[in-house]
Amino acid sequence: MRTIQFREAICEAMSEEMRRDDSIYLLGEEVAEYNGAYKASKGMLDEFGEKRVIDTPIAELGFGGIAIGSAMNGNRPIVEYMTFNFSLVGIDQIINNAAKIRQMSGGQFNCPIVFRGPTASAGQLAATHSQAFESWYANTPGLKVVVPSNPYDAKGLLKSAIRDNDPVVFMESEQMYGDKGEVPEGEYTIPLGVADIKREGTDVTIVSFGKIIKEAYKAADELAEEGISCEIIDLRTVRPMDHDAILNSVKKTNRLVILEEAWPFGNVATEITYQVQSQVFDYLDAPIEKINTADTPAPYSPVLLAEWLPNKDDVIKSVKKVMYR
Repeated sequence: MRTIQFREAICEAMSEEMRRDDSIYLLGEEVAEYNGAYKASKGMLDEFGEKRVIDTPIAELGFGGIAIGSAMNGNRPIVEYMTFNFSLVGIDQIINNAAKIRQMSGGQFNCPIVFRGPTASAGQLAATHSQAFESWYANTPGLKVVVPSNPYDAKGLLKSAIRDNDPVVFMESEQMYGDKGEVPEGEYTIPLGVADIKREGTDVTIVSFGKIIKEAYKAADELAEEGISCEIIDLRTVRPMDHDAILNSVKKTNRLVILEEAWPFGNVATEITYQVQSQVFDYLDAPIEKINTADTPAPYSPVLLAEWLPNKDDVIKSVKKVMYR
């Protein structure tokens, strides 16, 4: 099987779907002439032309609203944000129009649209460009929220998101676009709402998603040398969430650590914690541990940023805590 970059997997997913369906088009800042801010749309303007790969002004509210209206009238737009930090300028369109139009119209309109781009921290980008918005958007009925962690999942999930008849928020990472992974040549999709057990284990369940899951892999490697077997679940889709995958794993391991790159208050880990304690409490042999960023805006200093972000040492510490080691 060939190995390609994350950005190439994203480009392939969009291009394959655009060849399949003429109603699909891409718009956003620098997606056309510049081949994408992160080169995730490289070559697409040459293939599909300026009517289907559209450079927009720096006006997220405006081009988000245009795309939503277009989706309500039979098209299937893909909206790229240079970063989801910029989506806050257009969040009214996403939440009050895209997410609600099916319900508010009594089913007369749907909104098949994908909002995609990078989320969370990406190095020294400081407080206003380093925020994770997964839990914000997952809090909204009517939105589906997808956060892939590798090229294979990214391509299969994005193709499913583009085909979905409801709005999907598809969240990537600037620090993953160069990541390489095996991706098949042929057609495949990955259903939304299905988690993936990346590593089987017996002693503790670690649930994570997005780029921060790499810290779980590092921690699991070190813990294995000490005889601790970690089961790692990649959520892939935050909403709808695959509760069964988590609950079944906890029934087996009896311990749970949740790793998430987000502030600690009211996040995805909080929801998982509630679901587990309410449904399989009697299986738990230790209190649930959740690992998040520090409860402050992201710092610019690389020294402070390293302290702010979760890392493998945090995971190891939490796993040993639930193992009483």
